[in-house]
Amino acid sequence: MAQRLTDRRRLSYNTAANKTRLSPPKRAGKAPRSACGVCPGRRRGVRAVRPEVLPRLSKTRRHVSGACGGSTCANCVRDTIQRACLIEEQKITVTVVKAQAQSQKAK
Repeated sequence: MAQRLTDRRRLSYNTAANKTRLSPPKRAGKAPRSACGVCPGRRRGVRAVRPEVLPRLSKTRRHVSGACGGSTCANCVRDTIQRACLIEEQKITVTVVKAQAQSQKAK
C-alpha cells in the first residue's frame, strides 16, 4: 500500500483503487450579518466578517456612531427613544393632575 501523502492544511485519504488523493482545504463559511440585540432584525452599517478579521477592520466599520453604538438596529433605537419620551410625558401629566386636584381642594 502506498504511503499517505501529508500536506499542511490539507487532508489526504486513500481511495478504493489504493491511490492517494488530496482534499481541498476547508473554507470558512460565510459570515452572518450582525444581528440586533433586541429584535431578530439586522443592523445596518456593520460589516459582516469572520471573527478573526474583525480586529483588522477600522473602528468606523465595526460599529455605527450614534445611539447605542450599533448594538441595536435603528428601529429599536427609535422605539426606545419614543418610549422614554412617553414615560417622561406621563410623569409630567401625573404631576399636573395632582397639582390641579390640590388647587380644587383648596377652593
